[in-house]
Order: sequence, then structure tokens, then C-alpha cells
Amino acid sequence: MHTLDLKTLKKAVAGEYAAIRRVTRMDALGEKIFPPTYEGGEYATEQRQVRNTDGTVQTVETVLLDSVQSQANRMEMALLRAYDSGRLKMPLLAVDFKGDGSDPILSEIGRLTALEAPHRMCDAIFRDALYEGQPFRTVGLGERLNAAKPSNATVVFELCPTALIFGFWDSTGPRGGLGAKVQRALVSEIVGYQTTKEGKRTASRIDPLAIENNVDIFRKAAREWTFDESQAERNSNGDPIKIKPSEINHGNITPSFKNKDGKLNHGGVTMAYAEQQSVLSLAALRRLRFPVGGAIKPETDQAARTVLAALGMAAICFLDEDGYDLRSRCLLDGKPGAMTFVGRGEVQEFGLDAAAAAGLVAEAAAEAKGLGLPWPEEPLVLVPSADLSRLVVDSRKRAMATSKVG
Repeated sequence: MHTLDLKTLKKAVAGEYAAIRRVTRMDALGEKIFPPTYEGGEYATEQRQVRNTDGTVQTVETVLLDSVQSQANRMEMALLRAYDSGRLKMPLLAVDFKGDGSDPILSEIGRLTALEAPHRMCDAIFRDALYEGQPFRTVGLGERLNAAKPSNATVVFELCPTALIFGFWDSTGPRGGLGAKVQRALVSEIVGYQTTKEGKRTASRIDPLAIENNVDIFRKAAREWTFDESQAERNSNGDPIKIKPSEINHGNITPSFKNKDGKLNHGGVTMAYAEQQSVLSLAALRRLRFPVGGAIKPETDQAARTVLAALGMAAICFLDEDGYDLRSRCLLDGKPGAMTFVGRGEVQEFGLDAAAAAGLVAEAAAEAKGLGLPWPEEPLVLVPSADLSRLVVDSRKRAMATSKVG
């Protein structure tokens, strides 16, 4: 199996194939595995059809282990770690909340990037930040971002190219719901196959101090408690608020299959195997246009799309290096499947790892820059507006002040 080179990738992006796909078979490192829970505390289970090696089709029970949205977030964080370690160079938009370090709350936040924000470079965090003393969306690249769309994606390529891979909707910008939308080009999810009925799980705790709920104590402000009634918080009638030791996390918890709401604790599932299916749509990338100096040229469009395809594969490969410890008691492992070009009923395998993918990004970006496309490798760093900083600080202080004991 040959390692992918830039010439082959360019031909694929130009129209030779519809997509790049990779399927990785995974096993649970542990007998049971715990999927994520959704509304109502339920697992996302469903029946799916799978094709056996003999060509027959079988209907099996499945459970979602990692959603498309979660996989995208994990890939973005993998790219950010690669960027911070110097292994990958690409444009990056960030807000520096730390400033001079005088505010401990803002210092704790530190730097926040478009790879971490829910709406990527269109998030309200960036809208409410400043560039050279002016609101970001009113000057420079931020103002140009207001006119971004699939047929005018150069500014996104310059600010946050990953948004063209994972998709975005500029609903927080000046156009509101009419803001630009770009669909996801890279879709990935992890599903467990041939799963059993949900198991059982107990919850308990043994207090080494052997404290029991046989004494009266009172609630104080700021998540504290006291024996002194005069220091206690008061209810609407002016009476001191009594609490039990268990409400401040002291004492034993009786072993139980049920939680405090009387519902069964989630007990995980067993499964035969899991699969990660990752698909990078080259057809979706071909819908994007990248004008330079107001002119749209096939060669610049092709160059930008090739960079994005390489960056999408880098996201998949760098996530492999991070591993698949999805949550507590949901650790998966498996040998990464082969990357394949898919198109017109044909499949062509090729080899690629994180280092080779990063090399492809650098090589493709150099060609794109040679055609006049912007690809800054230094981050564009904004600062929070005074109002945004105050909103963060006041909100967190109020949350801490009004938190209840326990």
C-alpha cells in the first residue's frame, strides 16, 4: 500500500473520486462499555443492517458511542494539540483572556481558540472581542467574514480553515439567521454493534469517618456550613436552614441500583465490536470557491480544496494518536483501517499517518500560497471587550456566591 502523495491527492480532489473513507474496527478494553446518555438519561440505541462477509444482510442492535458532533470536537482538539506542539502549521483565531494576569478568573480561562468554541470563528466570543481596539466583526478580516459564503470562502480559509471541514453557520453575526452556512465535509461517528440489553450498576460510598445523619447543622453562604444557628442562612420565613451531613458529602451512601430520582443507574452494555466510520466528502469541498483579488480561478479553487482535504485527513490521523478513551469506562482500541478513495463504484487504498498528513498540509499550503491564497501560520489574537470580560467575571462570581452546600 503506497503512502499518499500530493499529486495523487490533487487528482482525487479535482474530481477523480467522491470521498475519502476510513473504517476502523475497535474493541472495548473492558467487558462492559458505557455509552453517552441523552435526553431522559437514555442511550442512543437503534437497529442497523450490516453486511456479512458472505454477502448476506443481518439486522443487529447498536448503540451510539460517539456522535458526529463529539467526533468533530475531538478532532479539533487533536489538531490544536498538534498545532501547539509545532507539528502542524495553520491559521488560528484566538482570544487572549489572560491579559496582564491581574484577574484570576480571566487568567484561568487564558487563551480560547476557534477550535474550542462551539460556533468556531463565528462564535459570540469572537464577535464580542476586539481587534486593534475595534469590535472584531467591524474591521479587517472580521468585517470581511460578514460576506463569507460557499462561493466566497477565502476569508474563512485565512481565519479558520477547519470551519470549512467541520461546517459552520454564522448565526451570531450581523446577518443573524441569514448568515452563511457551510455543510460538514468531514463526518465521523463510533457505533457499537451487536449490543446486549443494558446492564446494572450499583452506586455506594463508605465514609471513613463513619458520620451519620443524626446531628443538626445549618447552611451558610458560599457552600459552607456551621453548628452556630446565628451564622445560618435563612429561608423566606426567617428560619435557619437545617441540613444533614449527607447534603455536604459526609456519611455513607447505601449501595443501590437506583439514583436519587428513583431511576435505575445506567449499567453500560456489552458488544461484539465497535466501528469508527469517517468520511471526508471531496464533492462537498468542490462546492467551495476561493476568489483572490476578486477573481475566481480554477487553479486557486483546486489548491485551497487540496489543503482542506489534507487537513481533514490530518484531523483523523492526529485523533488516532490521542486514542479513544471516550469517557469513564468507555476505552476503545483498534488498528486504524486503511484510508480509501471512493468514487464511481471504485475503491483505492492508500497509507497515511499523522506525520505524513501534516507534511501533505504543509506541501499543499505552500502551493496555495504561491497562487496568492492566504495561509498565515501565526495566530490572529483578539482581546475580550471590557463588557465581555465583565460578563464572564460577574457571572462566575455570582455562580460561586449562590452555590448551595453539597
